[in-house]
Amino acid sequence: MSGTPLDPGGEQPHIGMLNENPLHAALKAWYAGPSDRLEVPLDGYVIDIVQENRLVEIQTGNFAVLKRKLAVLAEHYPVRVVYPVPREKWIVRLDDDNRTPISRRRSPKRGAVVHLFAELVYFPALVMAPQISLEVLLIQEDEIRYYDNKRGWRRKGWVIHERRLLGVVGRQVFESPRDLLALVPPALAEPFTTADLAAALGQKVRLAQQMAYCLRTMGMLSPVGKRGNAVLYIRGISGGNDGVE
Repeated sequence: MSGTPLDPGGEQPHIGMLNENPLHAALKAWYAGPSDRLEVPLDGYVIDIVQENRLVEIQTGNFAVLKRKLAVLAEHYPVRVVYPVPREKWIVRLDDDNRTPISRRRSPKRGAVVHLFAELVYFPALVMAPQISLEVLLIQEDEIRYYDNKRGWRRKGWVIHERRLLGVVGRQVFESPRDLLALVPPALAEPFTTADLAAALGQKVRLAQQMAYCLRTMGMLSPVGKRGNAVLYIRGISGGNDGVE
């Protein structure tokens, strides 16, 4: 394999944006510096951003689709995966023409960095590779919806069309599993259950279960027994992985 992040094989940048969603495009533009290159072919893949010392991949959805790509790239290059979490969100509904906004309201839900575990649960080994780091961006966004009574049964007929970036209000980088362990509240007494973890985080138990699964898979939490049917955890080397509770 030839080339470096600074000069990826001498190939010219390739812009492949026909199927790019607005949020991905906006985050790429926000993240890239003046000397960075966008949409660069490298080793059979197209890289979102090529910087002087690393490759950057913006991922707005499923982490699992990155497994093969990261396995190839991280063999030779440092890679930063950037993942947005909506800190604040506004719901925009479109008219029947699917273009004209008819309403806009602020969602009561507020995102936090720990919400990354809802996606990381499908690829918990992501930050275990020394060449890969993860950066979470807390963003403000518009979520655009249109009505389709055949597809939108989960939202009373309303279907998510796209997401649009309004702004970035925070960011946090994770370079190792230990960095992710730091998201467990320090004041949380051991041993603890996922219900205890959820209460300490102020989040739903399901998210705490996903977080515990990821950290246990990474070797950052150890099961030490049970309280009733609930697994008890301590911070430390994990003895295995039995799946999400």
